[in-house]
Amino acid sequence: MALIDIVKFEGNDSEFVWKFPSENLRYGTQLVVKPGQVAFFVKGGKILDEFGEGTVTIKSGNIPFLTTLLSLPFGGDTPFQAEVWFVNLTTKLDTPWGTALPIQLEDPKYGVVVPVRAFGQFGFCVAEPRKFLETVIGTAKVFTALQITDYFKGVLLSSVNSNVGNAVIKQNISLLQISAFLDELSGLCKEDIAVDFQQFGLEMVNFYFHSINIPEDDPSYIRLKQIKEKAAELNVVGRDIYQLDKSMDVLKTAAGNEGMAGLMMQTGIGSGMGMMLGAQLGAQAGQMMPTLPPPGIGAPPPVSSAPVAHYHVVLNGQQLGPFPIEVLKQMIPAGTLSAVSLVWRHGMADWQAVSTVPELAGFFVPAPSSTQPPLPPPVPPAPPS
Repeated sequence: MALIDIVKFEGNDSEFVWKFPSENLRYGTQLVVKPGQVAFFVKGGKILDEFGEGTVTIKSGNIPFLTTLLSLPFGGDTPFQAEVWFVNLTTKLDTPWGTALPIQLEDPKYGVVVPVRAFGQFGFCVAEPRKFLETVIGTAKVFTALQITDYFKGVLLSSVNSNVGNAVIKQNISLLQISAFLDELSGLCKEDIAVDFQQFGLEMVNFYFHSINIPEDDPSYIRLKQIKEKAAELNVVGRDIYQLDKSMDVLKTAAGNEGMAGLMMQTGIGSGMGMMLGAQLGAQAGQMMPTLPPPGIGAPPPVSSAPVAHYHVVLNGQQLGPFPIEVLKQMIPAGTLSAVSLVWRHGMADWQAVSTVPELAGFFVPAPSSTQPPLPPPVPPAPPS
């Protein structure tokens, strides 16, 4: 094999360690070290000499190991064997990272376990090239940014898992809100990872989260969003209105059933009385559909704690209510309540027809007719004089 005249770095920017392909060197060979590089002579697995930026002619005067370890004669073209390693000191800022497998985390606010994935990038540089070469390289001839990422993958993911988990649990951050804390998490992870990198002569320049996300089609994520939406609704409208909304769902389901009760609910909801029915549902659930004796037989319903203006109504032999007068007004045009329908409220001795209750009877007074009265016949002509 021919002897080498020039030794220089011939790798690319993504390679942080590069080994010169030949070990057959000679006195007088020039070693070229570019800016941002450090070159090392290695013999028998030991780093013997280190060279910074510049051009060096290999001679016994400036390569001490040639005389101290090899005892070679001075001058001429005497050949010798040695490894030359170059370490790239440039900063790599765009190294991507990501969680190959999702992290299983429980949302602290809604109690749902969901798979979380995180992605980002980090930047690093070799701060102590000798330490890096001694602790990382081994027998590899090239060590790229991708290999550094793979090498430290466990450190990266351990820090990500730990810091995201702590943010979720200790700071009570919902996974649906975690994206708002990416900067804070980035700083925490950078501090953790920097400690591990320093042990290998590396410096962590930056560390960023691009995203922390959950697959949108994951069943647990869908359930988590549904729970959050219900919680938000409850928080905005209040617990009582939320329960009212749930009651309305029950009423609408019942409205699809056959029979007078379903018809009643359909008619009432259609005419705007659904909200009133829902408001009464919780308090009156136990007596919504009791059997009513025929009119005139048996006592009226027990005294109600509802306001005086609330009426119980008999429809198709079933007792409903109590309802406020406003609801009864809506039931009349819908055809649900007629003048002969029986009603009762606190203070009345017995059931009465609607038309006999003074404050309700006026609802059935026929509206004035819009038809104009007939015009009188034309005035007859005056008799002839």
